[in-house]
Amino acid sequence: MDTQASVPAWTSWALERPQPLLTGSLVCLAATLLAANPAAADLKLCNASNSRVGIAIGYQDEKGWATEGWWNIGAQTCEVLLKGAVPSRFIYVYAIDYDRGGEWSGTNYMCTHDKSFAIRDVTDCQRRGYRRTGFFEVDTGDAKDWTIRLSDPESSRAERK
Repeated sequence: MDTQASVPAWTSWALERPQPLLTGSLVCLAATLLAANPAAADLKLCNASNSRVGIAIGYQDEKGWATEGWWNIGAQTCEVLLKGAVPSRFIYVYAIDYDRGGEWSGTNYMCTHDKSFAIRDVTDCQRRGYRRTGFFEVDTGDAKDWTIRLSDPESSRAERK
């Protein structure tokens, strides 16, 4: 069966002879699409609770310990906390429930501040003018992309998505 019989003659000619302009255009289009949608490797937090929350995180990178905050995340929404690969296997999280009170906390103490902050080192928080705050630990394994799911107290405290 001749499959080319059903297509116009110029179509088979175009298919037999790759056109440099067309080929170049397709390569450019593919490169543009790949650049526009790179594989995202980020640390994200999804607030699955019914309240607005304030988020602070802690981690250890090549420069040492760091804490950062505050991200204000609405109920039932997600936000990227850190762009790029997750900086370390263990991420520490502290969250405040703005609407109903309460917090998600733990026994890993790090420094925070009432206003937006980026603090290096986790020792002598109070002496340096910061608060000593308990964070809970999230083990990301070897993942470079991670989503933390914060849920209402009725469900588990935090889950991996």
